[in-house]
Amino acid sequence: MVSGRFLGVRWQAMGDSREDGFEASALGTKEHWDAAYERELQNFEDSGDAGEIWFGEESMSRLIGWLEKQRIPLDSCILDIGTGNGVLLVELAKSGYTDLVGIDYSPSAIQLSKKIMEKEGLPQVKLQVEDILNPSDELSGFHVCIDKGTFDAISLNPENAAEKQKHYVKSLHRILRPGGLFLITSCNWTKEELLNEFGKEFLLLEELPTSVFCFGGKTGNNVTVLVLQKKI
Repeated sequence: MVSGRFLGVRWQAMGDSREDGFEASALGTKEHWDAAYERELQNFEDSGDAGEIWFGEESMSRLIGWLEKQRIPLDSCILDIGTGNGVLLVELAKSGYTDLVGIDYSPSAIQLSKKIMEKEGLPQVKLQVEDILNPSDELSGFHVCIDKGTFDAISLNPENAAEKQKHYVKSLHRILRPGGLFLITSCNWTKEELLNEFGKEFLLLEELPTSVFCFGGKTGNNVTVLVLQKKI
């Protein structure tokens, strides 16, 4: 899929179109992800299969590569928002990062990620059931927050998606320390659209290069990856 409205395509969206150009979808509901991770949890218990790598291995390598290139300290507190099976945290741990936290609003996702951490011998990775739209008080002080698809899913919620997007930005601003970094990967939003959503509270540091998609004589990107910094 091409990011944003470039080809008039949105990430697997189905249903009635809204004013913002998105269409409501089950992909924006907790029920969908609870069911999905219950299946993945059962698959892991049956076969040891960790499940899908969201946006693929290239996406993980891109994010970790940027952190390493910028020499982000290995003891930086890093939060994976909507961690799912926690595979990104596994790779961050293998790259030497030591203060890692993963949250997901699906209990089955957290159960799955905990089992994967046990298998990988990574008991130090912290995992907890949390809704980023209503984070607990203990969720704070992060140097880096990473989102690979959670903001996308929120945007597809059938109920009050626009309001949920605003809550997301407020929550993110609260849990990041001043000057903290936010790395977001999206296949629904363009650079300009993301800056419109986050620009009041965050500065754009960099847009990371991604694969180029050609269609009808025009080019676009499959995904948008931005590095934002919380304003001080």
